[in-house]
Amino acid sequence: MNTTNQHDKKLRIGVIGTGAIGVDHIRRCTHTLSGAEIVAVSDVNIDNAKKAVTPHNPNAKAYESGHDVINAENVDAVMVTSWGPTHAEYVLSAIKAGKFVFCEKPLATTIEDCDKIIQAEQAHGSRLVQVGFMRPYDKDYRALRKMIVDGAIGTPLMVHAAHRNQNVGENYVTSMAIFDTLIHELDVLRWLLDDDYISAQVIFPRQTSHTHAKLRDPQIVLLETKSGVRIDVEVFVNCQYGYDIQCSVVGEKGIVSLPDPAAVALRSDAKLCTPILTDWKERFIDAYDIEIQEFIDGCKTGKIKGPSSWNGYVAAVAAEACVKAQETQAIEAISIPERPAMYK
Repeated sequence: MNTTNQHDKKLRIGVIGTGAIGVDHIRRCTHTLSGAEIVAVSDVNIDNAKKAVTPHNPNAKAYESGHDVINAENVDAVMVTSWGPTHAEYVLSAIKAGKFVFCEKPLATTIEDCDKIIQAEQAHGSRLVQVGFMRPYDKDYRALRKMIVDGAIGTPLMVHAAHRNQNVGENYVTSMAIFDTLIHELDVLRWLLDDDYISAQVIFPRQTSHTHAKLRDPQIVLLETKSGVRIDVEVFVNCQYGYDIQCSVVGEKGIVSLPDPAAVALRSDAKLCTPILTDWKERFIDAYDIEIQEFIDGCKTGKIKGPSSWNGYVAAVAAEACVKAQETQAIEAISIPERPAMYK
């Protein structure tokens, strides 16, 4: 008698895109998490795909096309970690194939493509898509939200946040500060406050000498929510000193702030020093692990629970308004439609 059930079988995953985050997910699925194996990969450079997966599973097959990964008979679920503008194409293909798909942010680079994904998923009749917003899985953000929900600071009034990177390359342009960087705040702050945005404005302070001609850096994004909470987010991607995520919520009777990551303090040479992270993957490594494990478990039970296509869509709507505000430097409206029943 065969007692093996679906929960005991490994989820066979295909990964599309083997850049930094793709390689990291291949590693964690193989060596850190349980219940899954990487059986197929693809990349615009097939040699890179082979190099990425071979140390972890030499039997995994490398394909030239992401669609071949999706349609492979031995692939149960898909991870889309390719270049952002390709996300919608592959997510729609996975939905058509009836396969669960984990898509790194952004869900898509246009509101129209996000809407196509939502329409396709609703036509399928159940959720197939989880979007890679990992911050709600971070223990510090969860502790922050619990303080807010428990009423420790009273009604939230303001949020002060910062997203700082040590430096970026010449290919990083002004709009990417929204679509690639602020996109995480656009998702997690809605989650923290349980509130939607109604407007955005972008202000450019004095420019750092460490930027380049196609990037205005730093910038300050001002957001307003339906309940009247005012939010300011500093985006500074050439801050030089490290990778630094800050968030403070000001309430009627107190303030709650995101703690700095734990670090060993060094006393030496008449100085007290605490190191600051420089790698974003290290800052949220535990959150990534929890996020992907939940995706694996959800696929095996037939019901995923992580950030949905709707989260990706709303983030895209807010991001588009922010990019417009970069250009106009005026207050731009953010109009979010009623949430479909599937995502409530």
